[in-house]
Amino acid sequence: MAGNTFGSVFRVTTWGESHGTAVGATIDGCPPGIELDETAIQQDLNRRRPGTGGAASPRKEPDKVEILSGIFEGKTTGTPISLAIFNKDAHSKSYDHLKNIFRPGHGDITYLKKYGVRDHRGGGRASARETAARVAAGAVARILLKQHAITVTAYTTAMGDIRATQRDLSVITSNRLFCPDLEAAEQMEQLIAQTKKDGDTLGGIVEISVQNCPAGLGEPVFEKLDAALAGALMSIGAVKGVEVGAGFAAASLKGSQNNDPLTADGFASNNSGGILAGISNGDELISRVAVKPIPSIAKEQQTIDLEHNPVSVKIGGRHDISAIPRIIPVCEAMVCLTLADHLLRQKTISTKA
Repeated sequence: MAGNTFGSVFRVTTWGESHGTAVGATIDGCPPGIELDETAIQQDLNRRRPGTGGAASPRKEPDKVEILSGIFEGKTTGTPISLAIFNKDAHSKSYDHLKNIFRPGHGDITYLKKYGVRDHRGGGRASARETAARVAAGAVARILLKQHAITVTAYTTAMGDIRATQRDLSVITSNRLFCPDLEAAEQMEQLIAQTKKDGDTLGGIVEISVQNCPAGLGEPVFEKLDAALAGALMSIGAVKGVEVGAGFAAASLKGSQNNDPLTADGFASNNSGGILAGISNGDELISRVAVKPIPSIAKEQQTIDLEHNPVSVKIGGRHDISAIPRIIPVCEAMVCLTLADHLLRQKTISTKA
């Protein structure tokens, strides 16, 4: 098990490194006859693309996707779809001084322990650069979901200690952080600016909403939909926690408070997050991810070198102040991939999905 392939029916394998020739994805199991071109994929990639200022890395990657296979006359053929995104602005020499040093908070030491070798140029396969391939594949899954009127939308609900108190999804595209609370978004921007001056980084919380998900998706017992979503989202490098519906808040509720009453018009509340017994119930799917602060900081940190000698290090290179908002399309992509896979699984046992 190499761990680079996701999904059971709608299967995606990603490949490539941060400072390699390219990153990309191969999709197997996508149904034929779906209209697809680079434009649809590019829209999502542009949202993840580095170099947009603010909290983002100044690395200037065009992230232009190329479809290498699986398309004929503008439609999918049912054969593997290969997507490539060539790296154009990799400055590998910026990492030469880190060749023999383990960066705190990064996967340098664990990759070396596992493989006996590591790519020190920006983190190689462990770099957030890998997520470009996920977003490209997720854009294809999004098109499949759109045929079933299923939409996936992610947005920022917290940055550092600032939390959104409003949930107005109509305003998320009017601010760079995709926050549903404009007042909180302004405070977050101020916090980002100050944190950048301090040479530090920020974490936050992203919420993902799925509208029009049909009831019945999810495979009991060990491949429940909430388990699949949690696994998909936790596979994103910066994510350190996932909750569905009320999540951890459910631990402080009583059963009478946490249960969602059923009515003739549907569920009266949604503490379940749209999933019961691991199967979607037709309500809005709600999940959240806790995003850790970017570990590459300008402040001096203590670490060790390859010989286990203590050293101090300041991380140079080009890095984000926060994974938010660039992680938002990545979260959407992983949810899209999960739902596309489970939708196609359900089609094998039901004609209603």
